[in-house]
This record gives sequence, C-alpha cells and structure tokens, in this order.
Amino acid sequence: MSFLNDLNTEQKQAVTHKEGPLLVLAGAGSGKTRVLTYRIAYLINNMRVNPSNIVAITFTNKAAREMRDRVNLLLPNTKGLLVSTFHSACMRFLRKDIDKLGYNRNFIIFDNHDQQVVIKECLKSLNIDDKRYSPRAVLGFIGRAKDVLQTPQKSLDQAKDIRETTMAQLYELYQKRLKECNALDFDDLIMNTVLLFKQNPEVLSYYQNRFKYILVDEYQDTNLAQYELIKMMGEKHRNLCVVG
Repeated sequence: MSFLNDLNTEQKQAVTHKEGPLLVLAGAGSGKTRVLTYRIAYLINNMRVNPSNIVAITFTNKAAREMRDRVNLLLPNTKGLLVSTFHSACMRFLRKDIDKLGYNRNFIIFDNHDQQVVIKECLKSLNIDDKRYSPRAVLGFIGRAKDVLQTPQKSLDQAKDIRETTMAQLYELYQKRLKECNALDFDDLIMNTVLLFKQNPEVLSYYQNRFKYILVDEYQDTNLAQYELIKMMGEKHRNLCVVG
C-alpha cells in the first residue's frame, strides 16, 4: 500500500511484522508513534484484521487523540478500534463488570481533592496526627502500593516499622471508605481491572479473544500494574507490539 512508502527500512520492518510479540526501541523523535499508527493501518488494510480486534494504549488523552487522528488520516473506516489511555480503557472494562468485585457499575472516580478529604477522615478516625502523617505522604504511599498491585493486607504484612504499619492501616481504612462510597481513585482503575481479570477468568477470556492485537506506546513508562494488565490481555494471542 502506498502509505508504506512514507517509512524508512526499519519502520517498514516493524509495521509489516506479521504475528507474535514485537519490541521497537528507538530514540525520541525517530517515529515510534508513526510505527504504531501505520501498523494499525497495516493490520486493518493489509492483514484484514477487524478494527474491533485491535487496542492501542498510550499514557495521555492528548496522545490517544493524536494517534486516533493519525489512523483516521490513513484509513477512512476504523469503527470499533479502541485507542485509549490505560486508565480510560480500564474504566470501560470496569463499567461492564465491576459488580463482580462488589461495586455498583455506576461507581464514581475520586479526584485528588476527594482523596484528601477521605484521608483526613481516616487520620481523624484512627486518632493519628496529620502533622506526622500528612495526607499527601499517605496518598503517596497508597499510590506506590497500587502501582505494584500491593493490597492493604500485603502492605501490613510487609511493613518494616511503625510508620509503614500506620501507613498500611490508613490504606486499609481508606479503601474501606472508598468502597462504602462506591468510589475508586485513579490508581484503582488499573489495580481493580487486574483483580477483576484474576478473579474472573471468563471476563479475562472475553478481552483476550476480543483484542487479538495489542499495541502500547511509551512502553518504558509502564509500571508493574500496567505491565501485568497488558501481559494478561496478550497471553492468548501474543500479538503484542510495544514501542519505547
């Protein structure tokens, strides 16, 4: 197809890769995102892959919009294609099946202000001095724990000193308060999706069968939770293309 003429030899090699995992390493400004967008077009136009069997994931809404626009310039019909951030994709998955984790599907997302309010309530409830344990520090601890898929119980089990034990207790109460409000914070979106997939093989199987081709931009920025999510989704077909 004529659009392949826009690519250099290495880019063309990555774009026209057939089946199986593909890792693209390149420097800034070398056309990594171009490889992803052209690969999506190649899959749909040349390999006759249904757009709904492709998911492309990046880190910001702006990057997702730009990727979607670039693909639309190459191909007129990409209906069903999912180009999304990690968090938006996970929110979509959870809206469909979060009831299996004991939440209502109309859950709300707490922003940083909401999180601060909840943490202050937790500090007060446990009679903990917010000068020694600032809400910001506690939320940082909780965020880092979720990035590595660490539950409150695991945080308690692995606490090395009284400060970490206290942080873990706050994490535990914080999660309880969120669930009482039928709310998630930003980090819960990915962690709960991984949990959903682990506890419900039929849900994981649905997404493994639907998304036969997975593409990830800025792969070097993925944390453990994001890595685990992609790994689980791609296990069946192993058509994972990552650039970074």
